[in-house]
Amino acid sequence: MAQLPHNQGMESAQAPAITVAAVARRLGVSPATLRTWDRRYGVGPSEHSAGAHRRYSPDDLQALERMQALIRAGVSTADAARAVLSGAGLAVVAPIARPEAPSRPGGGAVISVAGAIPSARGLARAAMCLDGRACVDLITESLRERGAVWTWDEILVPVLTGLGQRWNDTGGTIETEHLVSESVKQAFGTYAHELVRGERTERVVLLAAAPDEPHTLPLWALAAALAERSVVSVQLGSRLPVHSLTSAVKRTGPAAVFVWSQTDETGHLDLLEAIPDSRRPPLVLVGGPGWDPHAAQDHWVGDLSSAVTRLVRAVVG
Repeated sequence: MAQLPHNQGMESAQAPAITVAAVARRLGVSPATLRTWDRRYGVGPSEHSAGAHRRYSPDDLQALERMQALIRAGVSTADAARAVLSGAGLAVVAPIARPEAPSRPGGGAVISVAGAIPSARGLARAAMCLDGRACVDLITESLRERGAVWTWDEILVPVLTGLGQRWNDTGGTIETEHLVSESVKQAFGTYAHELVRGERTERVVLLAAAPDEPHTLPLWALAAALAERSVVSVQLGSRLPVHSLTSAVKRTGPAAVFVWSQTDETGHLDLLEAIPDSRRPPLVLVGGPGWDPHAAQDHWVGDLSSAVTRLVRAVVG
């Protein structure tokens, strides 16, 4: 790790070590991402004890925070790691864009993702070529290096928005939308499953689409982001009837419930009143453009990051 001033190192040495799960929650990334940064780039715990769990010192955490700041500024993961290990700052590292996925024959028309990052443009091209394997690989790579929230906001949202606009303009690309949807479910689902095998919370979060609501992709992103923080979620799928949601709440005693609505036709707030009271009532949140934020008041969250923060707080707070 990068060397710190002597007195700061002495203070850090006396501070308690931090678990992998705690560091992951602090940074908003998965434990798997931390292990990748350690194994591939050498940015990890400064000491290992035989037979003991990995622990990070405060100095290690500061180095990871600097590395994350560089990545968010557009620096590649490898260059960010080199900068941290060499003690370089943000100003001396030029952002390096990830190479775009090569174009393939037979792709036809393109999905408009103007202003999007190269990874989003690569996913859009792979989707139009109906290359499902490339789509899953691109999403998975981003999840492991950047995490669920960043992957959703910076890669998936531009591509899904472009697909929606193309459908409005031409009435086509249904098959492309289905391909992207299945790729998202596979990549995010596998990623979340791998994360929750280890240390995790006892109380769960229920995730569901509103009654008559067929769209669920944001729930897959939310489940993966929660898994990065060792929070277990239960996916109840699309078009969940109100009585089924209430039954699930009674059977699981969740810490929180999140309901997604894509359109005005499905965002009916009366379902909130149907959630049964209990000794430990769950936090109930709703998200998506189908809800009226003013009517939903404190139940409504406007973005994935805010939803993750409030749901994690309900579980561990």
